[in-house]
Parts: sequence; C-alpha cells; structure tokens
Amino acid sequence: MEADQDSIAAHLMELRQQHRDLDQAIAALAAQAGADQLRLSRLKKRKLMLKDQMIYWQSRMIPDLNA
Repeated sequence: MEADQDSIAAHLMELRQQHRDLDQAIAALAAQAGADQLRLSRLKKRKLMLKDQMIYWQSRMIPDLNA
C-alpha cells in the first residue's frame, strides 16, 4: 500500500511540474502582442485537464474510512 502511495505522490509531483510549466507558457504567450488565441486556449484547456488529474490523484491518496 505504501508503494502505491509513493507512486501516486511521484505522479502528482510530475503533474504539478507540468502544470507550472504550462502556467509559465501561458503567461509568456499571453504577454506577446498578437498572441495566437487558439494556441492559448488549447494550453489553458490542457492546464485545466492537468488540474483535474491532480485532484483525482490527490483523492486517491486519502484512505477510505469505514463508517
């Protein structure tokens, strides 16, 4: 079980890094005059998908409690 937690934690760290990288790419692209709005929109959508994945994996790290 602990190995699963370690694997999930490592995956979460990777997702967080990708999320930060996308955030920087979005900021840089948005700062450009005449930025490609389609590309900007796709990057934002990808960032939201990463956020959803992070939430999913974070919830998997919380142990189920038997009532």
